[in-house]
Amino acid sequence: MIHVIIGTRAQVIKMAPVMKELDSRGINYNFIFLAQHKETIYEIIDQFEIKKPDIVIGDINKDITNVKDMIIWSLRVIKYTIANHSKIFKNDKKGVVLIHGDAPPLFLGSLMAKIHGCEMKVAQIEAGLRSFNFLKPFPEELIRVISAKVGLIDIFFCQDEQAINNVSRYNKTAHSTKHNTILDSIRIATKSNLKRGKNNSLKTFAIASIHRFETITKKENLTKVIKELQKVTKMIKLLFILHPPTRISLKKYGLYKNLEEDPNCELLQRQDFFHFNNLLKSAEFVITDGGSNQEECFYMGIPCLLLRSETERIEGLGHNVVISNFDSVIIDNFVRNYRLYRREPISKKTSPSKIIIDHLKEFT
Repeated sequence: MIHVIIGTRAQVIKMAPVMKELDSRGINYNFIFLAQHKETIYEIIDQFEIKKPDIVIGDINKDITNVKDMIIWSLRVIKYTIANHSKIFKNDKKGVVLIHGDAPPLFLGSLMAKIHGCEMKVAQIEAGLRSFNFLKPFPEELIRVISAKVGLIDIFFCQDEQAINNVSRYNKTAHSTKHNTILDSIRIATKSNLKRGKNNSLKTFAIASIHRFETITKKENLTKVIKELQKVTKMIKLLFILHPPTRISLKKYGLYKNLEEDPNCELLQRQDFFHFNNLLKSAEFVITDGGSNQEECFYMGIPCLLLRSETERIEGLGHNVVISNFDSVIIDNFVRNYRLYRREPISKKTSPSKIIIDHLKEFT
């Protein structure tokens, strides 16, 4: 049997097309939700039209956003698994557990499978990404390296050859999915938006999305980022998508009011994936520190400026994606010449989700 373990919004978005592929083939699967993120999760599930979780573990009725809550949540998940692993995995002896990416549910979900024991396999989707710096991104790099090194992962689904090379040392099964599953997610969202006739009334605007731990938790880093964004608002209207932790940090460090009073900066709540996809396709360019945003821009051909000094993802580099290195000259040059970085959207019919399920036939 196939077991899908998800804990965050990003994991739902990137795993939804895999789950829809299972549904389209009539393959039953067990959906295990580790409630690291709670807000809007069920709205995303409804949007993608996938089934609701078969079991929910670790729910403390709010998003896990700080270290204290993370520890409490992790311990609750492990404690529940030790006592109820047969129930969680429906007494399956030879199944496969699918987990996406590098968020804490990767380590916890893999550990859950090993606690259950038997001949359960763990397959990581979006595997093999490496920055080779445990602090950037944190804690993602630490989670994916430790999970692989201690033998929690049995099957690696990698989106490119570089990722496959990164996991080749572990002597485990590795498959190429050609692209990231978010490509399928974008196609689903685009089709849904077109079907519903959703269009933007805004004309010329750019999007900013800043939310990485290493960016928003240090006043010096966040102040520098906001200073650069306020330069951008002098040239173009900016829609600043605020994740809840980003909003909290901006207020904590006294940076929120200046943005709020900037007539060319519109502060928006975090958008659902379909709405964000709709905004993204009309944006002139995107400024972000997020790896998923980098990938979305690559697949949609949108100019993207990464407010980072490095990235473990190769999508768009040298084409429509520019790493800023927090250099004002690079940032200014990108904003003034962003049209040079626009590309045609990726039109290949390759479906990473279909490739993954094809490789998992023995478990279906």
